[in-house]
Amino acid sequence: MELDGKVAVVTGGTRGVGAGIARAFVRAGAEVVVCARRPPEVPFPGVEFVPLDVRDTDAVGRLFAGLPRLDVLVNNAGGAPHRLLTEAGADRHARVVELNLLAPLAVSLAAYDRLRSAGGSIVMIGSVSGGRPSPGTAAYGAAKAGLESLARSMAVEWAPDIRVNTLVVGMVRTELSHLHYGDQDGIDAVARTVPLGRLAEPSDVGAAAVFLASDAAAYISGASLPVHGGGERPAFLDAATADHTPAADEES
Repeated sequence: MELDGKVAVVTGGTRGVGAGIARAFVRAGAEVVVCARRPPEVPFPGVEFVPLDVRDTDAVGRLFAGLPRLDVLVNNAGGAPHRLLTEAGADRHARVVELNLLAPLAVSLAAYDRLRSAGGSIVMIGSVSGGRPSPGTAAYGAAKAGLESLARSMAVEWAPDIRVNTLVVGMVRTELSHLHYGDQDGIDAVARTVPLGRLAEPSDVGAAAVFLASDAAAYISGASLPVHGGGERPAFLDAATADHTPAADEES
Protein backbone atom coordinates (compact mmCIF):
# COMPACT_ATOMS: atom_id res chain seq x y z
CA MET A 1 0.00 0.00 0.00
CA GLU A 2 2.63 2.49 -1.09
CA LEU A 3 1.87 5.89 -2.61
CA ASP A 4 5.39 6.85 -3.66
CA GLY A 5 5.33 9.74 -6.12
CA LYS A 6 1.57 10.26 -5.81
CA VAL A 7 0.09 13.71 -5.19
CA ALA A 8 -2.87 13.82 -2.81
CA VAL A 9 -5.19 16.62 -1.71
CA VAL A 10 -6.94 16.23 1.64
CA THR A 11 -9.70 18.74 2.37
CA GLY A 12 -10.13 19.71 6.00
CA GLY A 13 -6.78 18.09 6.63
CA THR A 14 -5.40 20.25 9.42
CA ARG A 15 -6.83 18.52 12.49
CA GLY A 16 -8.73 15.46 13.67
CA VAL A 17 -9.50 12.80 11.10
CA GLY A 18 -8.14 14.91 8.23
CA ALA A 19 -4.78 15.33 9.95
CA GLY A 20 -4.62 11.59 10.56
CA ILE A 21 -5.27 10.95 6.88
CA ALA A 22 -2.65 13.49 5.80
CA ARG A 23 -0.01 11.94 8.06
CA ALA A 24 -0.84 8.44 6.82
CA PHE A 25 -0.43 9.56 3.21
CA VAL A 26 2.94 11.14 3.99
CA ARG A 27 4.10 7.92 5.65
CA ALA A 28 3.00 6.03 2.53
CA GLY A 29 5.25 8.25 0.39
CA ALA A 30 2.76 10.69 -1.11
CA GLU A 31 3.17 14.41 -1.64
CA VAL A 32 0.28 15.88 0.36
CA VAL A 33 -1.60 19.15 0.06
CA VAL A 34 -4.08 19.91 2.82
CA CYS A 35 -6.61 22.69 2.55
CA ALA A 36 -8.80 24.25 5.21
CA ARG A 37 -9.95 27.65 6.34
CA ARG A 38 -7.32 27.77 9.09
CA PRO A 39 -3.74 26.45 9.12
CA PRO A 40 -2.71 23.63 11.45
CA GLU A 41 -1.59 24.72 14.91
CA VAL A 42 1.59 22.70 14.37
CA PRO A 43 2.83 22.32 10.75
CA PHE A 44 3.02 18.74 9.50
CA PRO A 45 6.36 17.67 8.02
CA GLY A 46 5.94 16.82 4.35
CA VAL A 47 2.57 18.55 4.04
CA GLU A 48 1.79 21.74 2.11
CA PHE A 49 -1.04 23.86 3.49
CA VAL A 50 -3.33 25.91 1.24
CA PRO A 51 -6.02 28.12 2.81
CA LEU A 52 -9.40 27.26 1.29
CA ASP A 53 -13.09 27.28 2.04
CA VAL A 54 -14.43 24.29 0.08
CA ARG A 55 -17.77 26.10 -0.31
CA ASP A 56 -16.07 28.77 -2.44
CA THR A 57 -16.29 27.16 -5.87
CA ASP A 58 -14.13 29.79 -7.56
CA ALA A 59 -11.31 29.30 -5.05
CA VAL A 60 -11.65 25.53 -5.36
CA GLY A 61 -11.33 25.80 -9.14
CA ARG A 62 -8.18 27.91 -8.84
CA LEU A 63 -6.58 25.41 -6.47
CA PHE A 64 -6.93 22.45 -8.80
CA ALA A 65 -6.13 24.45 -11.94
CA GLY A 66 -2.80 25.31 -10.32
CA LEU A 67 -1.81 21.73 -9.56
CA PRO A 68 0.48 20.16 -12.16
CA ARG A 69 -0.68 16.69 -11.10
CA LEU A 70 -3.26 15.04 -8.88
CA ASP A 71 -3.56 11.34 -8.08
CA VAL A 72 -5.81 11.24 -5.02
CA LEU A 73 -8.55 13.45 -3.64
CA VAL A 74 -9.81 12.86 -0.11
CA ASN A 75 -13.06 14.72 0.54
CA ASN A 76 -12.82 14.98 4.31
CA ALA A 77 -13.96 18.54 5.12
CA GLY A 78 -17.29 18.53 6.90
CA GLY A 79 -19.02 18.39 10.25
CA ALA A 80 -21.96 19.91 12.04
CA PRO A 81 -22.87 21.27 15.48
CA HIS A 82 -25.40 19.38 17.59
CA ARG A 83 -28.71 21.05 16.78
CA LEU A 84 -32.22 19.61 16.89
CA LEU A 85 -34.22 20.24 13.74
CA THR A 86 -36.61 22.68 15.43
CA GLU A 87 -33.79 24.69 16.98
CA ALA A 88 -32.78 26.33 13.69
CA GLY A 89 -34.30 27.47 10.45
CA ALA A 90 -34.04 25.62 7.17
CA ASP A 91 -31.22 27.89 6.01
CA ARG A 92 -28.95 26.75 8.85
CA HIS A 93 -29.60 23.10 8.06
CA ALA A 94 -29.04 23.83 4.37
CA ARG A 95 -25.55 25.12 5.21
CA VAL A 96 -24.75 21.76 6.80
CA VAL A 97 -25.86 19.98 3.63
CA GLU A 98 -23.81 22.41 1.55
CA LEU A 99 -20.62 21.69 3.49
CA ASN A 100 -21.03 17.92 3.72
CA LEU A 101 -22.55 17.08 0.33
CA LEU A 102 -22.52 19.92 -2.20
CA ALA A 103 -18.96 21.01 -1.44
CA PRO A 104 -17.48 17.50 -1.99
CA LEU A 105 -19.38 17.38 -5.29
CA ALA A 106 -17.94 20.75 -6.35
CA VAL A 107 -14.42 19.78 -5.26
CA SER A 108 -14.64 16.48 -7.13
CA LEU A 109 -15.80 18.22 -10.29
CA ALA A 110 -12.94 20.72 -10.03
CA ALA A 111 -10.45 17.86 -9.59
CA TYR A 112 -11.91 15.70 -12.37
CA ASP A 113 -9.55 16.62 -15.23
CA ARG A 114 -6.40 16.18 -13.11
CA LEU A 115 -7.60 12.87 -11.67
CA ARG A 116 -8.68 11.55 -15.06
CA SER A 117 -5.27 12.30 -16.56
CA ALA A 118 -3.52 10.44 -13.74
CA GLY A 119 -5.98 7.54 -13.50
CA GLY A 120 -6.54 8.61 -9.92
CA SER A 121 -9.02 7.99 -7.17
CA ILE A 122 -11.39 9.78 -4.82
CA VAL A 123 -11.98 8.80 -1.22
CA MET A 124 -15.12 10.22 0.36
CA ILE A 125 -15.17 10.42 4.15
CA GLY A 126 -18.67 9.31 5.05
CA SER A 127 -20.21 8.55 8.41
CA VAL A 128 -22.29 5.93 10.16
CA SER A 129 -24.70 8.84 10.68
CA GLY A 130 -25.69 8.41 7.04
CA GLY A 131 -27.06 4.94 7.67
CA ARG A 132 -28.97 5.35 10.93
CA PRO A 133 -31.12 7.95 12.69
CA SER A 134 -29.03 10.95 13.73
CA PRO A 135 -31.04 13.01 16.24
CA GLY A 136 -29.34 16.34 16.77
CA THR A 137 -27.40 16.06 13.51
CA ALA A 138 -30.19 15.10 11.12
CA ALA A 139 -29.06 17.33 8.25
CA TYR A 140 -25.51 16.01 8.63
CA GLY A 141 -26.71 12.40 8.53
CA ALA A 142 -28.82 13.11 5.46
CA ALA A 143 -25.86 14.77 3.74
CA LYS A 144 -23.59 11.82 4.52
CA ALA A 145 -26.18 9.41 3.13
CA GLY A 146 -26.25 11.51 -0.02
CA LEU A 147 -22.46 11.57 -0.17
CA GLU A 148 -22.29 7.78 -0.17
CA SER A 149 -24.89 7.64 -2.96
CA LEU A 150 -23.01 10.32 -4.90
CA ALA A 151 -19.80 8.29 -4.66
CA ARG A 152 -21.48 5.21 -6.08
CA SER A 153 -22.81 7.19 -9.03
CA MET A 154 -19.45 8.85 -9.61
CA ALA A 155 -17.78 5.44 -9.59
CA VAL A 156 -19.99 4.39 -12.51
CA GLU A 157 -19.94 7.64 -14.49
CA TRP A 158 -16.20 8.21 -14.15
CA ALA A 159 -15.02 4.64 -14.66
CA PRO A 160 -12.62 3.37 -15.79
CA ASP A 161 -10.52 6.51 -15.39
CA ILE A 162 -11.24 7.38 -11.75
CA ARG A 163 -12.04 5.09 -8.85
CA VAL A 164 -14.42 6.47 -6.20
CA ASN A 165 -15.00 4.91 -2.78
CA THR A 166 -16.34 5.88 0.63
CA LEU A 167 -15.06 5.29 4.14
CA VAL A 168 -18.05 4.98 6.47
CA VAL A 169 -16.48 6.26 9.66
CA GLY A 170 -17.75 5.69 13.19
CA MET A 171 -16.74 7.46 16.37
CA VAL A 172 -13.18 8.82 16.35
CA ARG A 173 -11.15 10.11 19.26
CA THR A 174 -9.86 13.58 18.31
CA GLU A 175 -8.96 16.81 20.06
CA LEU A 176 -12.67 17.71 19.91
CA SER A 177 -14.04 14.49 21.40
CA HIS A 178 -14.94 16.22 24.65
CA LEU A 179 -17.45 18.39 22.79
CA HIS A 180 -19.37 15.27 21.74
CA TYR A 181 -18.86 12.83 24.61
CA GLY A 182 -17.85 14.91 27.67
CA ASP A 183 -14.95 14.21 30.01
CA GLN A 184 -12.73 11.13 30.06
CA ASP A 185 -15.37 9.09 31.88
CA GLY A 186 -17.85 9.95 29.11
CA ILE A 187 -15.39 9.03 26.39
CA ASP A 188 -14.62 5.72 28.11
CA ALA A 189 -18.32 4.97 28.49
CA VAL A 190 -18.95 5.64 24.81
CA ALA A 191 -15.96 3.48 23.86
CA ARG A 192 -17.51 0.56 25.75
CA THR A 193 -20.47 0.63 23.36
CA VAL A 194 -18.16 -0.21 20.44
CA PRO A 195 -17.59 -3.95 19.87
CA LEU A 196 -13.82 -3.47 19.59
CA GLY A 197 -13.88 -1.59 22.91
CA ARG A 198 -12.43 1.74 21.82
CA LEU A 199 -12.99 4.74 19.62
CA ALA A 200 -11.07 4.92 16.38
CA GLU A 201 -7.89 6.93 16.20
CA PRO A 202 -7.39 9.30 13.24
CA SER A 203 -4.58 6.99 12.15
CA ASP A 204 -7.10 4.12 11.78
CA VAL A 205 -9.05 6.16 9.25
CA GLY A 206 -5.82 7.26 7.60
CA ALA A 207 -4.69 3.67 7.07
CA ALA A 208 -8.02 2.78 5.47
CA ALA A 209 -7.83 5.82 3.19
CA VAL A 210 -4.31 4.86 2.09
CA PHE A 211 -5.58 1.38 1.24
CA LEU A 212 -8.40 2.68 -0.96
CA ALA A 213 -6.04 5.12 -2.70
CA SER A 214 -3.35 2.52 -3.33
CA ASP A 215 -2.86 -0.12 -6.00
CA ALA A 216 -3.89 -2.70 -3.41
CA ALA A 217 -7.45 -1.48 -4.08
CA ALA A 218 -7.03 -1.24 -7.86
CA TYR A 219 -10.23 -3.23 -8.51
CA ILE A 220 -12.30 -1.55 -5.79
CA SER A 221 -14.64 1.24 -6.88
CA GLY A 222 -18.13 2.23 -5.77
CA ALA A 223 -17.52 0.54 -2.43
CA SER A 224 -18.36 1.65 1.10
CA LEU A 225 -15.84 0.45 3.68
CA PRO A 226 -17.02 0.63 7.31
CA VAL A 227 -14.39 1.89 9.76
CA HIS A 228 -16.44 1.70 12.94
CA GLY A 229 -14.97 -0.96 15.20
CA GLY A 230 -17.79 -3.40 14.59
CA GLY A 231 -20.63 -0.89 14.67
CA GLU A 232 -23.11 -0.54 17.48
CA ARG A 233 -24.41 -3.26 19.77
CA PRO A 234 -28.18 -3.60 19.10
CA ALA A 235 -30.14 -2.04 21.97
CA PHE A 236 -32.58 -4.96 22.14
CA LEU A 237 -29.80 -7.28 23.32
CA ASP A 238 -29.41 -5.29 26.52
CA ALA A 239 -33.16 -4.79 26.94
CA ALA A 240 -34.17 -8.45 26.55
CA THR A 241 -34.69 -10.65 29.61
CA ALA A 242 -33.89 -13.95 27.86
CA ASP A 243 -30.72 -15.72 28.93
CA HIS A 244 -28.51 -16.13 25.87
CA THR A 245 -25.41 -17.41 27.62
CA PRO A 246 -23.71 -20.37 25.88
CA ALA A 247 -24.94 -22.75 28.61
CA ALA A 248 -28.55 -21.74 28.09
CA ASP A 249 -28.25 -22.43 24.37
CA GLU A 250 -26.95 -25.97 24.78
CA GLU A 251 -29.31 -28.84 24.15
CA SER A 252 -29.22 -31.91 26.34
